Amino acid sequence: MEEEMFEQLMYVLNQLVTWIAAGAMVFGGVVPYIPQYRDIRRTQNAEGFSTYVCLVLLVANILRILFRFGRYFETPLLWQSIVMIATMLIMLNLCTNVRVATELQTKRRSFTATDSKDEEIKVPKKFFLDFDWSHFWSWSRFVDYLQCVLAFTLLAAYITYLLLDSSVFVESLGFLAVFTEAMLGMPQLYCNYQNKSTEGMSIKMVMMWTSGDTFKTGYFLLTEAPVQFWTCGLLQVGVDIAILFQVYYYSRYPQKPVSHTVSHTTSTKAL
Repeated sequence: MEEEMFEQLMYVLNQLVTWIAAGAMVFGGVVPYIPQYRDIRRTQNAEGFSTYVCLVLLVANILRILFRFGRYFETPLLWQSIVMIATMLIMLNLCTNVRVATELQTKRRSFTATDSKDEEIKVPKKFFLDFDWSHFWSWSRFVDYLQCVLAFTLLAAYITYLLLDSSVFVESLGFLAVFTEAMLGMPQLYCNYQNKSTEGMSIKMVMMWTSGDTFKTGYFLLTEAPVQFWTCGLLQVGVDIAILFQVYYYSRYPQKPVSHTVSHTTSTKAL
């Protein structure tokens, strides 16, 4: 009797741990963007957040969902992609609204300096259907981002449908999906290297990335996910650790000493 109760208890605990791990896998990736979203709403300033992060994650997760049609993987990973796509669209909607409002206010202030007729204020519009590559991913309406995402999804889905029987294509599709996401930290790593400093970078954000990517990679290994997942997960953790090493190295061995001339100039402007 006691053995049966113990087995049932262990079963319940095992199920509980599984559900918690799955929940953390699904929603853990969006947690770092919650404070970013709140900051943008509070300050009405989206300059500190690159919408290309949304582009990379949208492409990566759309390709991952398509990969599941050719190679089965755990359902929580599918839901993770769906939740991340929704999160990135929400971020894009906020950033677009804030950017357009900022441009309008700038135009209004500029116009008010010469005249007071608000109806004459005109902000240049950029649309997806203009197919102007110089304005790619910097459109004036959220619906243009939706059109682009939908067009990419339909095109990728059509190609996947045609080549679904090709194992080479399916495996390549899976690798491309997770590799794209794994490279998300590379621009920051290169930027730090160029600047020889990590000043202005959110260390808390990188710490959250590292802990989340470590957990995610461990989850891939424990659930025996396709090799593309845990290989690129290890690569992503490596990039995060490299960024953290830059934080340590540049703080211990500053590459850019503070210029007295700059300090003097700043003080003069302040006066």
